[in-house]
Amino acid sequence: MFQIGRSTESPIDFVVTDTVPGSQSNSDTQSVQSTISRFACRIICERNPPFTARIYAAGFDSSKNIFLGEKAAKWKTSDGQMDGLTTNGVLVMHPRNGFMEDSKPGIWREISVCGNVFSLRETRSAQQRGKMVEIETNQLQDGSLIDLCGATLLWRTAEGLSHTPTVKHLEALRQEINAARPQCPVGFNTLAFPSMKRKDVVDEKQPWVYLNCGHVHGYHNWGNKEERDGKDRECPMCRSVGPYVPLWLGCEAGFYVDAGPPTHAFSPCGHVCSEKTTAYWSQIPLPHGTHTFHAACPFCAHQLAGEQGYIRLIFQGPLD
Repeated sequence: MFQIGRSTESPIDFVVTDTVPGSQSNSDTQSVQSTISRFACRIICERNPPFTARIYAAGFDSSKNIFLGEKAAKWKTSDGQMDGLTTNGVLVMHPRNGFMEDSKPGIWREISVCGNVFSLRETRSAQQRGKMVEIETNQLQDGSLIDLCGATLLWRTAEGLSHTPTVKHLEALRQEINAARPQCPVGFNTLAFPSMKRKDVVDEKQPWVYLNCGHVHGYHNWGNKEERDGKDRECPMCRSVGPYVPLWLGCEAGFYVDAGPPTHAFSPCGHVCSEKTTAYWSQIPLPHGTHTFHAACPFCAHQLAGEQGYIRLIFQGPLD
């Protein structure tokens, strides 16, 4: 049994903090009033094949009792057992067709203390539970998403991870794209993605993209549209006006649904990965706040913008 929650007490195996979009470290999240339960959920894995993993809401505290907040919904079941929900709920979504190229999002459900499956409450902390969904189970599968109201976890199986690219493979793709010597079509300087380790400092050779058209350039200072606070730029190639952001290779291999080349970027953050990975995450509605859902970049949690939420990158090769 593995317990997950905000508490740093010894019964918690994985301490989770709130995900702040765009934050680079845990220190960026400290000032946020957390909505994650101290004892959020527990996952029980079978020791023998097929090593089935099941998820349950809430966790055991140091006195070996299930810990639920005062405001949490609790009730007695028909067979005399107690069941309940955490204050803000533990939501789970299993993708249809597993976590692969042709996966589609499933339906978000809420899991109870006893592992029963319910439809969602009207809002995250409503006292009235949803309807029980008896045909579904609390069994996790490759690609299942677990939302703890403040952080969303991605469950990957060993079998599933054996089909995803490794960090070594992503590094090889980075070197391959840099070896092609993409150029800024205006400055003619060679562009290069920085190493995976330098993922928060903009490098002078870093590629930048115009998010409305996908044309990749080097950084330059001109083309500002003053009437829009200087945030939008005019692309010198096609004159379309829109945000202009640095490109970053997405370096968490577990988020990739295939090992394809890094040809597409999420909008508006500029994280780059394969086409099928951007297409997959752009259609996944992630819980946000108390009752809304939106698609987000898996690498930085920024809400996706634009018609698709991602864009195809247009690189210019060397002129020689």
